[in-house]
Amino acid sequence: MANSPISRPTRVAQEVRRTLAQLLVQEAKDPRFQKITITECQISKDLSVAKVHFSLMGHSSEDPEVESTLQALEKAQGYFRSEIGKRLNLRIVPQIRFYFDTVPENVQHIEDLINKALNKN
Repeated sequence: MANSPISRPTRVAQEVRRTLAQLLVQEAKDPRFQKITITECQISKDLSVAKVHFSLMGHSSEDPEVESTLQALEKAQGYFRSEIGKRLNLRIVPQIRFYFDTVPENVQHIEDLINKALNKN
């Protein structure tokens, strides 16, 4: 069975993720963006919407800095979209929606529960 090629939305999502990470680290002026890690990027089949999941080093979803960072990302959304359009030369530039990724804190919680169960025995 031959390897199936990667779909266009998947390729665009990978490039959007890479470009956004580069913009956040190298060009964005907001110091809150330095702590962001882009964990996932999903693009709709018609390439019109990009769902970008991020985490903040050392912060949980209840932390007020998470909400502050999310608001700053949403405020800078036009800049990010413009730069992605220029750099990736896309005919359709996806609208970017940011979401805080709770998977890392859930993983830590599960690891803590496993360690606690193992130590009881």
